[in-house]
Amino acid sequence: MEITQAPPTASVNTTASETSTSAITSDFDTFLQMLTAQMKYQDPLNPVDSADYATQLATFSGVEQAVLTNDLLKELTAQMNSSGLADMAAWVGKEARAAAPAYFDGQPVTLAPNPPVLADSAEIIVRNATGTEVQRFDVPITADPIEWAGVGPGGAPFPAGQYSFELISTAEGEVLTQDPVEVYSTVTEVRAQDGQTILILKGGAAIAADQVSALRDPAL
Repeated sequence: MEITQAPPTASVNTTASETSTSAITSDFDTFLQMLTAQMKYQDPLNPVDSADYATQLATFSGVEQAVLTNDLLKELTAQMNSSGLADMAAWVGKEARAAAPAYFDGQPVTLAPNPPVLADSAEIIVRNATGTEVQRFDVPITADPIEWAGVGPGGAPFPAGQYSFELISTAEGEVLTQDPVEVYSTVTEVRAQDGQTILILKGGAAIAADQVSALRDPAL
């Protein structure tokens, strides 16, 4: 198990901020040189209005402040992401419940179907990594978790790999709902990616942290 962190964003953003500040300083020097040249070579019979100089200075100052504000926001975002990643480190090794494929390696997989109370029957369809249906079975109309043993009709276990589960609930023969089933999977890694915290589950499935509806210690 490991926690993968993005490259040291704080130092990268600090460098970027210093680069932006250096660029602004260089641009400001150039701006002053151009402004001085404009004053030096202006037509003495038609001088530039002093208000125009003030407008140019104010415009440049506004651009400078906008660049510095953007750099500050980037630094704050990087710090928040790093803090969130550190907080999520405790999730590694836990079992997270989410509507995602589960990795079967011979051990039972805990499913958390939740058929609507109006349903009079419900069944779960099991599909392998290619999307092929390999099994379907009836489940009670309750929110209680169930254990999928991963064995066929003859008692032989299914091959190791990723399996997805779908719950179809019906009432008087009419389909009420058809939704993915939430499963419990072990979190093996936490990543910061594109501004999100991503969880890597046993078997390699990746989900966003906000997709998790429950968390528990691994079953003994």
